[in-house]
Amino acid sequence: MVATATVLAVLGGIPLGVLLLVVSPGGLAPHPLAHRLLGLLVDLGRSLPFIILLVAVAPVTRLLVGTTIGSWAAVVPLTIGAVPFLARLVETSLREVAPGKVAAALSMGARRRDVVRTVLLPEALPSVVASCTVTVVALVSYSAMAGAVGGGGLGDFAIRYGYQQFRTDITLVTVALLLVVVQVLQQGGEALARRLAHR
Repeated sequence: MVATATVLAVLGGIPLGVLLLVVSPGGLAPHPLAHRLLGLLVDLGRSLPFIILLVAVAPVTRLLVGTTIGSWAAVVPLTIGAVPFLARLVETSLREVAPGKVAAALSMGARRRDVVRTVLLPEALPSVVASCTVTVVALVSYSAMAGAVGGGGLGDFAIRYGYQQFRTDITLVTVALLLVVVQVLQQGGEALARRLAHR
C-alpha cells in the first residue's frame, strides 16, 4: 500500500513540482495564471486533513478500484494526499539550485527542457531524495490513519486486534513497529541523500 502510493506520488509529485517552478515568476517559462492555479490546487491538497480527504475522495476511489475498503482502496487517497505535498517540497528543492548555473546553461543554447533535465534535477537530486523520504514517512503515518477506516496495514491491525479487543500489548507492539519502519526509512533516505551530495 505505502510502496505503491510512494511510486505514484513520486511519478506525480516530481513533475508537478518541476512545473510549479518552471511557470513561476522568474522561472524558465513564467506564466502567472498557470502558477497561481497550480499553486492553489497544491495548497488545497496540502491543507486538507488526511482523514477528511480519505472520505472526500471515496467516490473517486470507488470509481478507480471498485471499492472504498482495503489496501488497494487506500492507495488512491494516499496518492492524492502525497502528490501535492511532494510537489511543493520538490519546487523548494529546485529553487535551491544556483541561478547562475541555469543562466549559464541557457546562455550556451540549452533548451528549457534540457535545463530541467541536465541542470535543475541533477543539482537538486540530494534535496529531492530528502523530500521523497519526508513524503514516505508521511505516507506511513497516513496509512495508519487509513487503517482506522478499513484501509488495511498496521493501523488496521492495531485498531482491530489492539484497540477493539483491549489488547494493549498488540497496540504497543504495532506502535513500536511503526517507529522502527519510520526510523529505517528516514535513516536510509538521509544516507542516500548524503551519498548523492558527495558525488
